[in-house]
Amino acid sequence: MKFSHGFTNLTPTIITFIGMLISFFLLAHATKTLPLAIAYPVWTGIGAVGTVIASIVLFGDKISAITWVFVVMLLVSIVGIKMTS
Repeated sequence: MKFSHGFTNLTPTIITFIGMLISFFLLAHATKTLPLAIAYPVWTGIGAVGTVIASIVLFGDKISAITWVFVVMLLVSIVGIKMTS
C-alpha cells in the first residue's frame, strides 16, 4: 500500500486489492478444514510477520532487536496454535 501513495497510483492499488482478495479467499478456504479459532489467528500472524519482512526487504526499514524477539515469539505462537489444534 505504501507504493500506491494513498491509493492514487493505480497499478500498486490494483495489485494490493488483488492480494487482499486472494488472502481472504485463502482464509475462507482454510476455514473449511480448520476451526475459525485456529485459522484466523494463524492468518493474522502470518500477515503480521509477512508485513515486517516486506517492510525490511522493500523499504529498508530497520527493526530493533526487541522487535525481532517479538516477531520470533509470534512465529512460535503460530506454530504452537497449529500444532495443538
